[in-house]
Order: sequence, then structure tokens, then C-alpha cells
Amino acid sequence: MTPSRISRPDLLSGPISPRKLSWMPAINRAGRWCMVRTLTRFIDGVNQVTGFASALFIPALVLITIIDVALRYLFHAGSVAFQELEWHLYAANFVMAAGWTMLKDGHVRVDILYSVVSPRKKAAIDFFGALVFCIPFCLMVLWSSWPFLSNAWIIREGSPDPGGLPARYILKAMIPVGFGLILMQSISQAVKSFLVLRGGEERTR
Repeated sequence: MTPSRISRPDLLSGPISPRKLSWMPAINRAGRWCMVRTLTRFIDGVNQVTGFASALFIPALVLITIIDVALRYLFHAGSVAFQELEWHLYAANFVMAAGWTMLKDGHVRVDILYSVVSPRKKAAIDFFGALVFCIPFCLMVLWSSWPFLSNAWIIREGSPDPGGLPARYILKAMIPVGFGLILMQSISQAVKSFLVLRGGEERTR
């Protein structure tokens, strides 16, 4: 019987006895793993929402690109603001959707190896990759980008080009936001892979 399937109301009521005390560690473990699963569901939900929100940038990006091209080639009136807004939206979409892409297992893999191994070996690869590569890399980016970002916010950095967009510091804030989402999803994926390795869960992807 696994801790997650313990359902013994008689052990949770009445006076404490040695028999009840013997079940307490299993009940505590079940509670801890329930909290861990709740955390992974929360992280997955956050990246679901941000992935959907980032998808809304695509229609806006297409529309702005069409307007920019029309202004440039039909009316010979290019706009620096439109050009900057295009790559602002693209950059925001890219970093905000990265965590969602990891959730959906959409990042590039060496599938010639990964696709032929067993679910437990896939879980081991994912667990090792998250702990050794992805989580440390995200932490490094968050740490190294902080001076870059804080300086931009202090000086309220804008575009250096005439007619460009102000508040470029908001765009630069997408760097820690995006890598924070990837970090969160890496933790979620590592936990889910660990649950597969310990035999308590099945792979869902």
C-alpha cells in the first residue's frame, strides 16, 4: 500500500495508541507528497496561463508588421516605433512561452535516443537534465541579468533612436520573468520525473 492511498479514518480519531503511531510516518509522507503534487500543478497552471497570454502577442505582431510594411512600401513612411514594437513583441512572446513549451515537451531533443528508451529512463534523463543543466543555467541567468536590469530601471532606459519606443526597461524585465518561468517549470518537471522514478506516478507525456 502506497502512502498516497492510505485512507484509515479510525487511525485519525480516538486516543493515540502504538498501532496508530506506527501509521503516522506514512500519513505524514502522504501529506508531503500531496503538497509537492499541488506545487507542480500550480507551476504547470502558471505556465499554461502565460503560454496562452504570450500567444496573444502573435496576432498583434502580424498586424503591426503588415502596417509597417504598408507604410514603408506604399506610403514611403517608415516608423521606428513600429519596427521596435515588432521585435519587442517577438522577444516577449519568446521568453514568456519558453516555460509553456517545456511543459508541453516542445523543446528540441535528441529524439533518436530519447524516443526509444523506457518511461523510467526518460524520467531519469529529464530529472538529470533539470537538476544538472536547466536549473543551474536559469539561476545563473537570473543572477547575471540583475545588474543589467536594475540599471535599466534606475535610468528608465528608452530607445536610443529618434522616434523609438520609451520604457525599454520593461522589455528587459522579460529576461528574469521568462527564465523564472523556465526555472519553475524545470522544478516541476524534475519533481514529476522523480515521482516516476520512485514508482508512484506514470509519465503523462
